[in-house]
Amino acid sequence: MDDSYSYISNIYGKNHYDIDFPFREIAEFYAGESLNLSSLGAYAGKQLYEITDYIDKISPPVLKMWGIDGKRIDSVLINPVEKHALERLIKEFGINRPYFQGKSIMEHYAMGYLVADPGIYCIITLTHQTAYALHKYAPDSFRDYVSGLIGNSNNLLLGATWFTEIQGGSDLGANQTVAEPGNNLWYLKGDKYFASNAGLADVSLTSAFHGNNLGAKGLSLFVLPRKNSEGNLNYRVRRLKEKSATKSVPSGEVELENSEAQMLGDAGKAIYYITEDLMVSRLDNAAAACGIARKAYLEAYYYSMKRKTFGSLLLEHPGIKRDLLDMEILLEGSVALTFKTIDLFNKSIKTKPPYDDDYNYTRLMTHIVKNITAESSSIITQMATELHGGIGFLSEFPIERWHREALITPIWEGASNIQALDMLEAIMKKKAHIKMLLDFQDIISKISDGREIADSCYMLLSDSIDKILSMDNSHAQFHAKYLMGIMGHSIAAILLLHIGNETGNKDFIEAGKLYFQKYVKKEDYDKDALETAESLIHVERQERSLKN
Repeated sequence: MDDSYSYISNIYGKNHYDIDFPFREIAEFYAGESLNLSSLGAYAGKQLYEITDYIDKISPPVLKMWGIDGKRIDSVLINPVEKHALERLIKEFGINRPYFQGKSIMEHYAMGYLVADPGIYCIITLTHQTAYALHKYAPDSFRDYVSGLIGNSNNLLLGATWFTEIQGGSDLGANQTVAEPGNNLWYLKGDKYFASNAGLADVSLTSAFHGNNLGAKGLSLFVLPRKNSEGNLNYRVRRLKEKSATKSVPSGEVELENSEAQMLGDAGKAIYYITEDLMVSRLDNAAAACGIARKAYLEAYYYSMKRKTFGSLLLEHPGIKRDLLDMEILLEGSVALTFKTIDLFNKSIKTKPPYDDDYNYTRLMTHIVKNITAESSSIITQMATELHGGIGFLSEFPIERWHREALITPIWEGASNIQALDMLEAIMKKKAHIKMLLDFQDIISKISDGREIADSCYMLLSDSIDKILSMDNSHAQFHAKYLMGIMGHSIAAILLLHIGNETGNKDFIEAGKLYFQKYVKKEDYDKDALETAESLIHVERQERSLKN
């Protein structure tokens, strides 16, 4: 049978793990071991790549509100190939298992980077988040849920987190859903406006007020099963959203009407559990943003090796090399930021409210990395689309989808202004910057090649924090997003230099120096950058992994 998809994508059929040496080097540097994800890389580069594009263009999920017997079912019908993909990812590849099997949670995020498609990965992320909260804060009676959510039982379960309501969005203190106790249960009443996995989820986490508890710190967290104790539908799905991307995940509106639930953790502590669970998913968002950018980069890179203009391959034109270099160093900085922060999270994962300094430092980094990676993904996918010319704007080819998909990453799990506000809280109230500055002092002490640049980046990081601390709240908010960008890009440059110095891989040192010039100083490269580009842009070549 003719493999039709190979004619419309330049990276279909390639192993997306094996050909991505910079990602492998960075992930394994922070993991401290080889992740051996080649089998998933092969699946991500062929079957999954075609499935996600097909779902986006031809067969998105459909809400079925009524069953053949005339009863409300509010169930989402997904294409059988999407269902099979979810089963393979969760049960066969074990994307949600690492943390629950006593391994580093980093492996989960590395697999998410390879999946990349934010619709499929959203379904997995929500399921992973649900399992994480139940595993950490629920009694042993919820173990069957966790087993199903991580693919350790025959009955695969999907999860969801429904916190957002139309009147408040990210302002959870404006929520209006209420809970009333009775019969050893809680009964919820209200609407959840952005409810991803609606109609798919077997169990969901949702927030509600009860009694006289008001404001964000009065919220409690509840476990909401799809069916109530009598086996009937426990809530209704009003509709599914019409979206420009992420079409493989159904996002709907949920109506809670005396819906049965059980409280998770302590009453009035939901804001802590939700914030922690959002940290889990914000790192998923960062991993996905980087993965999306990598797919787009690879499409552009391999296209430039085939397409001829003015008698030469695109890749032979210096301007195209410049574009690929801009994209690659931005992506490598984003990957380094992401996996450094995942490493911090892995080391602080056991802490619980009121949390310790390690957790607060991780949280501060998470706000920064979420913002930088989302912005970078949007830039890189736009550049990759442009490099294809008019073909990049045609929906019949996959490259335009990656740009559409990237545009959700700045919005999901709190837009940039939310990240900036939360960053301010982590600095001004939690003093998380103290741990951060000490850590980067230690990191920089290990850098020899590029030390002057690392010192300059540290000064920018420290000065940005000093500016925040010197301002009143209004002025701090006004400048926060700009300063967050300076901090994030400065950290990325330091990390690339650190990885290069520690591993002996000079390509990362060169990437760090160029990153500093382009994205920290915001100046043009030096004249020898054209020669440096020759080694950095060829990410699939074995030389990128050599300790040169």
